[in-house]
Amino acid sequence: MHPTQPEYIVCITYLETLSEINTTASDNLDLSTVSREQLDADHYGLENVKKRLLEYLAVLRLKKATNSNSVDKAPILLLVGPPGTGKPSLAKSIAKSIGRKFLRISLGGVRDEAEIRGHRRTYVGAMPGVILQGLRKIQVCNPVCFWTRHNHLSLSLTLQVDKLSANNFHGDPSAAMLKVFDPEQNFSFSDQYINIPVDLSRVLFIATANSLDTISGPLLDRMEVIHLSDYTYHEKLHIAKQHLVSKQVKENGLAKLSIEDDALIKIATGYTHEAGVRSLNDNLRQYVDI
Repeated sequence: MHPTQPEYIVCITYLETLSEINTTASDNLDLSTVSREQLDADHYGLENVKKRLLEYLAVLRLKKATNSNSVDKAPILLLVGPPGTGKPSLAKSIAKSIGRKFLRISLGGVRDEAEIRGHRRTYVGAMPGVILQGLRKIQVCNPVCFWTRHNHLSLSLTLQVDKLSANNFHGDPSAAMLKVFDPEQNFSFSDQYINIPVDLSRVLFIATANSLDTISGPLLDRMEVIHLSDYTYHEKLHIAKQHLVSKQVKENGLAKLSIEDDALIKIATGYTHEAGVRSLNDNLRQYVDI
């Protein structure tokens, strides 16, 4: 094909995209490094989430030890809880604990299923969907993929599925996600741009939602729901002492900062009224700035 032909750039872009999608996986399933202590160090509480994750890791280790060739079917975890309960940071901690790269994908306001499944190459400006773009970016096939409203393969993917838009003339994004989450289909996920099956069965998908009310039934059936409860004031005090204060010290370039428990309780009870700790963190930032 001559470089002056109109299809030349389209073909070159397509071939470059294919070459940049890595099919190698990266795992660190050493029993001595992947442990409950790692998760406890990053997050307080969340016992049911940690227990389910460790069960999944135990199965992966068993398969690795026995050289099993069976198909990996990672659970699709749906973390449901109020804002500020640590859903995104928990996903990052999971990726770190199993030695996988972390990919965060935003689904907020997505109205076109082509944003998930890709655009056909016949369209001007066509490109792969968000999943293939993410795999291309991180250069592994098994990241931890986190879907959020903002923004293997060994992947941990986090997404906020309750923000998907409803049906419209561009297709239904929720229906497109069924092909990503369904273990009977995602081992041969087809992106309309590259038009070659991609195995997503080893991807560890982590979805988040503030509520289950707006998630379609078929999509919900394919996910394992884990509820995150509101934090008590005792838990907020512990989180502030162990995580939030030290975070503000680091962000503000301080050598050391000590805040009495009574002051933390006063901030938590008098200036915040939420289930999570987002406002508590903001108030601590203002306190440190003063």
